[in-house]
Amino acid sequence: MNWFRENRFLGVFLLFAGVSTVAADWFLLSAKGDWNGAVSRFDLVAAELNRLERLTPFPSDDNLRKMKADTKGYAGALERLQSELRTHAVPLAPMAPSEFQSRLRLAETAVADKARVNNVRLPDKFHLGFDEFTSTLPSEAAAPLLGRELAQIEWLLNVLFEARVEALTSFHRRPLPEEHEPAPVTVAPAGKKRAIAGLNVLERNAVEVTIVSTPAAARKVLNQIAGSNEQFFVVRLLHVRNEKDKGPPREVGGDAGVVAASLPAPAGSPAGKSSVSGSLNFIVGNEHIETSMKIEIVRFKL
Repeated sequence: MNWFRENRFLGVFLLFAGVSTVAADWFLLSAKGDWNGAVSRFDLVAAELNRLERLTPFPSDDNLRKMKADTKGYAGALERLQSELRTHAVPLAPMAPSEFQSRLRLAETAVADKARVNNVRLPDKFHLGFDEFTSTLPSEAAAPLLGRELAQIEWLLNVLFEARVEALTSFHRRPLPEEHEPAPVTVAPAGKKRAIAGLNVLERNAVEVTIVSTPAAARKVLNQIAGSNEQFFVVRLLHVRNEKDKGPPREVGGDAGVVAASLPAPAGSPAGKSSVSGSLNFIVGNEHIETSMKIEIVRFKL
């Protein structure tokens, strides 16, 4: 004790060094124990993973029953979806080339009569987009497809007539690939599943239509096309142009008094007893619009 009092600084230093050494040893032993535990857990997990990777999987009876039930439910849902999609497309019926040409002539006459009844102007020499087949016969493979598309275009034109558009100024039909060459036959490669050969489940063709009508008639046309149940149509592009590309002129000077005089006077006022010669001048709402649409006719290969 006398030595500690005589060498206080050295004693405190030695005491602090001893405590630090004991603490460092404790932390070292604790870290080594944690490391040994982590290594043991890692070895166990790695061994279990290697064992699972070497095993040959085999489903249990319970999982096999669940998988079969899920597969059956999926097949039923797919069949219901296919049945519903078939109702949204015109069926493909056998048709000879001469029969299609006769059907086209009848459709032209019917469309012209409906346009005359509804006061709709049609383009000159309008053949519903089938100008080529008014004088030539289609191929055997293309005739049924053209017959189906003719029915779809007739439905589309009936929508325009029912909406009472003023004029059909342009109508262009994109030719089908089968019109000039046979349809390609897709053969599934050996070893592949049958589902891979039928990835392309959609067929589509486009028509470009330009009409002149009131805004209300154009809205009716778009609503009927979008809500069609007979055929699945997609309005891909839409361009609307107002016939009045400039705004109305502003009233200046004494013209404001003329506009005020054209308004009806309140009831009970002296001016209300006399008839008003003028009428309201509506700024907007009386103009017509030109609507150009690119409409895709979607068909499901089911």
